[in-house]
Amino acid sequence: MTRSQPRRARGTVGHAYSALNLRLALAGFGLVTMAVFAGLAFWAGVVWLGVVCAVFAAVAVVDLFVIQRRRAARRREQPGARHSLFE
Repeated sequence: MTRSQPRRARGTVGHAYSALNLRLALAGFGLVTMAVFAGLAFWAGVVWLGVVCAVFAAVAVVDLFVIQRRRAARRREQPGARHSLFE
């Protein structure tokens, strides 16, 4: 069972441990930015920098997946609740 917050986290249902919507926006920005930088680095012939940026883009994809799972768990725990960007 996936929970919306990790075990032993300091947050509660009323005050979340992590601002999931903000994390989602930042991870999406990181994915787009790192993918563009990786493409530019490979195009410029700086392969090592392209690889580093591609790894960071892969980390952003994994982070997006984890955030979406936690948001889905939060929706199951609190059906019908609306959350702002900072909740």
